[in-house]
Amino acid sequence: MSDYSTGRSAYESAKRGAGNLLAGALGSLIIMVCLVGAMWAIEVFDYVMPGDLDQELGIVAWEPSRLTGILFAPFLHAGFGHLMANSLPLLVLGFLAAFRGVGKFLAASALIIVIGGLGTWATSPMNSVTVGASGLVFGYFGYVLARGLFDRRLLDIVIGIGVAAAYYSILWGVLPNQPGISWQGHLFGLIGGVIAAWLLRRKSPAVTPGPSW
Repeated sequence: MSDYSTGRSAYESAKRGAGNLLAGALGSLIIMVCLVGAMWAIEVFDYVMPGDLDQELGIVAWEPSRLTGILFAPFLHAGFGHLMANSLPLLVLGFLAAFRGVGKFLAASALIIVIGGLGTWATSPMNSVTVGASGLVFGYFGYVLARGLFDRRLLDIVIGIGVAAAYYSILWGVLPNQPGISWQGHLFGLIGGVIAAWLLRRKSPAVTPGPSW
């Protein structure tokens, strides 16, 4: 009887775990489709309306009054070609970053945006304007890789290895060798993702000390 109960308990636990992963995957897919869709809607709005949202709301380096651009720049793009280049990796890496839970994903995204934006603002050429979701792309890349190392869950480790194998070539983007490309945004987005993975890592259970003799 005890063996049956133990087996049934293990089955129910595995079933709940699979259900949670499926729900998390569905939720993360919806979030990322909505996020990328919103970026496309913003770009269409910027295209058809007078004015230039990139110049008005982007990150302007070394300009204190434009620090607010840190919050807006990831959602703006310098044309549809720029947005197309970011959309697929953002969708894939964001999905993988989000499936562990919306709360952690939002916290990680906020850390990536702030750390990546501040680094870009402080290290880019004076008065240069930076926009684009590539900082988020690099941030989610770093977050997914580092999450496997810090949380030490088999699934996250496997996902991290897969992401490293599929997207390792984007690391060239952190080098200052491409005119017109913000390597600063890439580098500090990546750093923000690793920091987010560390701060949001799964905490080890406290060990109750035994009696001293």
